[in-house]
Amino acid sequence: MSGNAAENDGRNPPAGGRIPRHLAIILDGNGRWARRRGLPRLMGHRAGLRKLEEMVHLVKREGIRYFSVYAFSTENWNRPKMEVEGLMSLFRYYIRRKVEAIRAEGARIRFCGRKDKLPPDLLEQMRWAEERTKDETILDFILCINYGGRAEIMDAVNTLIQERREGPVTEEDLRRHFYLPDVPDPDLIVRTSGELRLSNFWLWESAYSEFYFTDIHWPDFDEAALKAALADYAGRERRYGGLKP
Repeated sequence: MSGNAAENDGRNPPAGGRIPRHLAIILDGNGRWARRRGLPRLMGHRAGLRKLEEMVHLVKREGIRYFSVYAFSTENWNRPKMEVEGLMSLFRYYIRRKVEAIRAEGARIRFCGRKDKLPPDLLEQMRWAEERTKDETILDFILCINYGGRAEIMDAVNTLIQERREGPVTEEDLRRHFYLPDVPDPDLIVRTSGELRLSNFWLWESAYSEFYFTDIHWPDFDEAALKAALADYAGRERRYGGLKP
């Protein structure tokens, strides 16, 4: 399922590209995956994080340059305290145990989102992971943790206000203050588990993205599911809002 797009601002590859330069995935369905198996929700989140290592390998093999995942939103703090604390522990474990495997794939790990509310020791691990992988150039693997599209836009606006800038604000002024201003807009956004919404993910950046929705729960999203999403994308004609010649 794709949406209309407007003019290409140069951050996306030319229309007709067969492989997305930036693939983004909303990781949904961990809890439902666990419930169907009679397991605690946290086991579903654990299975979802394990899936990431496999997906980094597959995405790199497809020649995709940027791979971002929506791992924890600004709204996820409203979940039960035990689940949130469990997720923070899983993030600590994943970063500590998987950085070298991700680095071996030639992937640079980056984090996107607000730093407030995150535990200090987790923030330290995130900084270490970014430093450890900063020289890798095959793939940028972006974990969006405590991320919200509205928060990103508001943070950029407030930074511009603090700069006491005079005159009208341009899109480039705003984008310059986004969390990762050098990362191109996502060409394809995939959402698993059958939900048909963005849930505050890449709100500004997704203006001209293509969308793909699947009923597969994230822990079951495998190579065949990835290839199906990429094949669907490859068959589309990206016009960025322009009329077909």
